[in-house]
Amino acid sequence: MSKLKPVAWVALALPLFSALAIGQANYPNRPVKMIVPFAPGGASDFVARIISPKLGELLGQTIVIENRPGASGNIGMEAAAKAAADGYTIYLGNIGTIAINPAVFPNLSINPQKDFTAITLVAGVPSILIANPSVPANTVAELVALAKSKPGELNFASPGSSTLNRLEMERFMKFADLKIVHIPYKGGAGPAVTGMLGGETQVMFVTLSSAISFVQAGRLKPLGISTTKRIDALPQVPTMIEAGYPEMVSSSWQGVFVPAGTPRPTVEKIHSALLATMDSPEVKQRFAGGGVDVMTSKTPEDFAAFVAAETARWGKVAKESGATVD
Repeated sequence: MSKLKPVAWVALALPLFSALAIGQANYPNRPVKMIVPFAPGGASDFVARIISPKLGELLGQTIVIENRPGASGNIGMEAAAKAAADGYTIYLGNIGTIAINPAVFPNLSINPQKDFTAITLVAGVPSILIANPSVPANTVAELVALAKSKPGELNFASPGSSTLNRLEMERFMKFADLKIVHIPYKGGAGPAVTGMLGGETQVMFVTLSSAISFVQAGRLKPLGISTTKRIDALPQVPTMIEAGYPEMVSSSWQGVFVPAGTPRPTVEKIHSALLATMDSPEVKQRFAGGGVDVMTSKTPEDFAAFVAAETARWGKVAKESGATVD
């Protein structure tokens, strides 16, 4: 069998390397898919549909949103991690799928920190404690008194077993010494809010953007918000700090990822386009209307470090709370 000389190998490889370089330089030359691991109606879908038009405009290609709900976001996350590392599949991850799920799902088939390249944060979504109008409580204090008078009789909804909103309620019950029954929903905040609107559940912590329109319309009752100060969109709603629970300050961050191994030039191009997207006055205005804060990362490395810290922090909270897959 004849052997190719090194010069011959170089000659054969050059066209391949040239093609790859040209492909990266021309990126993107076809539509880009954005996987959202939750159903429409929740915070992730809200953020995706606001940023995708501007991001597509800046990249010069359409951003196609694909909702892949199920298993607390794991179905969509795993599909995104296993996609080709060419920049044509991007993933809108959040605190639940990226930082909490690894601690709750022992058989998770991927490692978010190893199987994704972090691009940048894009949003911070505060939580709001809401109740069905039929619940005879109009403040956090009244809810606590009601729950104490009926231990185990009230229920709370969550967008999934491993979500921040579920952990928020677990922490609240611990601090207030309450017993409220957990009812997790598949598909994220959208289905959970729909369930509450239909009277299936009584109270819940949920991302503000998922419930704000129903609160403003009087269809859901706001009790407290997880920010350090009241927000302009709902100035009448007190913070959980005002209600006597300073520990209940939190935010569900959202960020963009690509499969590990995506070429660095492509990562940098997406990062640059996302920073410009988040600086758009229209995006900022629409985010504010939903009570969502714009967040960005100076570099992909900064975001990766943030993800590592959040995974350690919320993984510990999940284990301490005893959160398991219901």
